Amino acid sequence: MRSSIEDYNAVVKAAEKFTRSVAEGNSKYAKELFTEDACLFGFLNGEFERGSIEQFYKNVDTVGAGKEFKTRIDVLELEETLAVVRVLEEGWGGTIDFTDVLLLLKIKGEWKCVAKAYNQNSDTVK
Repeated sequence: MRSSIEDYNAVVKAAEKFTRSVAEGNSKYAKELFTEDACLFGFLNGEFERGSIEQFYKNVDTVGAGKEFKTRIDVLELEETLAVVRVLEEGWGGTIDFTDVLLLLKIKGEWKCVAKAYNQNSDTVK
């Protein structure tokens, strides 16, 4: 059964907590989205990063998004309790472009992110 437009909108609304935190340089909204035990994987300026989502919160809280920061959210997959979301980011910190993939689960009726993996676009690696 195909998910309804309302379901897709609910997933986008959840992912907007991620983009709002990055845009405002405040992890407060992302903390509403991610589970306490969420993990992250990716490369930041060529260095492999993995571990607790706390590292993402630290990055968000210490680096402002930048005046030209832009995002796009795409729901790539949506099932009853599972969603895969791609977030394109341009101009994080004024210079870095990312592609993030968020894995969300519907837990007790609420979409929560359990994992984040990302790629820093190679032309923005310092």
